[in-house]
Amino acid sequence: MAIEVERQELPLFEIENRSRWYNPDLPETDPLVAGHRTCAGCGPAIEYRLVLKASQDNSIAVGPTGCMYVANSSYLNTPYAIPWAHTPIASGASFTSGVAAGYEAMIRKGKYKGQYPNIICMAGDGSAADIGLGPVSGMLYRNHDALLVLYDNEQYANTGIQTSPTTPYGGMTTFTPPGPKIPEGKTLWPKEVAHMMAAGHPQAYVATASVGYPIDMMNKTRRGLNHRGAAFIQVYTPCQKGFVYQTPLTIELGRMVVECGMFPLWEYDPETRTYEYWKPDQMRPVVEYLKLQGRFGHLKPEHIAKLQASCNRKWEMIGVEVPGEFREAEHAEYYAGLGEGAIATDTAKEW
Repeated sequence: MAIEVERQELPLFEIENRSRWYNPDLPETDPLVAGHRTCAGCGPAIEYRLVLKASQDNSIAVGPTGCMYVANSSYLNTPYAIPWAHTPIASGASFTSGVAAGYEAMIRKGKYKGQYPNIICMAGDGSAADIGLGPVSGMLYRNHDALLVLYDNEQYANTGIQTSPTTPYGGMTTFTPPGPKIPEGKTLWPKEVAHMMAAGHPQAYVATASVGYPIDMMNKTRRGLNHRGAAFIQVYTPCQKGFVYQTPLTIELGRMVVECGMFPLWEYDPETRTYEYWKPDQMRPVVEYLKLQGRFGHLKPEHIAKLQASCNRKWEMIGVEVPGEFREAEHAEYYAGLGEGAIATDTAKEW
């Protein structure tokens, strides 16, 4: 006789609003402890710690090759206080599918006593949005009871800051350097991975989150884990090395990318098959976000105007009225007074 699989139910954190200063009591547990070697200000490291803090101790982590694998497993040491497995870059989701199926089978057959663990795969954009995209889709399609978190630092950071499918238009990477022929650097628009997952896998829980809103990210982690079936969260995680910004600005960038409309926060509910979008407390022109990062320091007025136009379309998509100033900023003439290298800042020049 098959034994019923007992699953965990994690309570959501109370949240009065999403203001930058609000912080409820958090669990004392830390499945990711000190001892890794990430860069100062590392966005993915913040995401790793808070996602695992939200999932708590009865969890299993999977990490395909990427910057967080290298930083977290040097010299045969890892910072995990829970079971963790490394996989090749393309097979994180397929390995996670096997872990989920294996635990369900062992529990039903009486070979494993206890609750079903929270199973989490955290993969970078190079893995989850590019090389390993097929296995991610397979995991969601088969509806394995596991959560896949795409920590999105918008580049292949582990191997030298190469472009990835989520690198923004105009982003400078080692594969998209600006020059006389291609002054904007990257000419392609980023892949909308989370929307792809929601549209293609309607039974899955899907959301976007940012390290700039940590409690929102932790609550979405718990909603994804509480969902009985597959879940996917794309988290914006700035990379100081690739974005080229002052180290203390990681969380501020995580807020500004939402406030300028480049990375909207939303949830997809598989029960109603509807999206819930969130409007931030304030809206910023995209140039305020761009000028803090050296990777955008080469952009000219026409490039900034294209990015503002893209952000305006995203505001419209989520039902937000676009301010008149933002519409004016869709035209290069709006930036005429800035001249060549329209947003070159001291940060960009230093690098």
